[in-house]
Amino acid sequence: MRVRNRKGATELLEANPQYVVLDPANAKGRWRDIFGNDRPIHVEVGSGKGAFVAGMAKAHPDINYIGIDIQKSVLSYALDKVLAAAVPNIKLLWVDGSDLTDYFADGEIDRLYLNFSDPWPKKRHEKRRLTYKSFLDTFRKILPEHGEIHFKTDNRGLFEYSLVSFSQYGMRLKGVWLDLHASDFEDNVLTEYEQKFSSKGQVIYRVEAAF
Repeated sequence: MRVRNRKGATELLEANPQYVVLDPANAKGRWRDIFGNDRPIHVEVGSGKGAFVAGMAKAHPDINYIGIDIQKSVLSYALDKVLAAAVPNIKLLWVDGSDLTDYFADGEIDRLYLNFSDPWPKKRHEKRRLTYKSFLDTFRKILPEHGEIHFKTDNRGLFEYSLVSFSQYGMRLKGVWLDLHASDFEDNVLTEYEQKFSSKGQVIYRVEAAF
């Protein structure tokens, strides 16, 4: 999600250390201490403006959530939603999702969410897709045995690619939704992109895959 630079974004993030972890490398292996409990930790890679991760944290107070985005301005908008939700079980990181082993120890995260990731449709950009095998290598390290990835997209090509990638990696597909909004799935929290695409009648795809 590309947005213009937001004036004061850095200052806003720095002024809210109760939600924004400013030294995430120092948090590696210490996330349960940082949250102050032993509850499961779920991470959204590419949290955008925060509708999903803030909504999930509010809906599931028994789970700790971490939202990650590489763009500072975008993360500052996510912080707006977190502040409005006023929930204690969420942290935000301004980091690159490809470097997750720098911030999380082996098996430290219980679940990953990949929502409306950049499809990188050209073949030469395949290695940039978040469901490419090198990313799955990283995700497997920070997830426990049988840890799960929950993936949503409006892009059929990326969805089909991801199903194949998960399967070839040896992951188990626990659930596949070819039209999420027409299904009986009950625990769906919408992202900003999802709201936009679904309002235009576009199909939303979803898969749950486990290592």
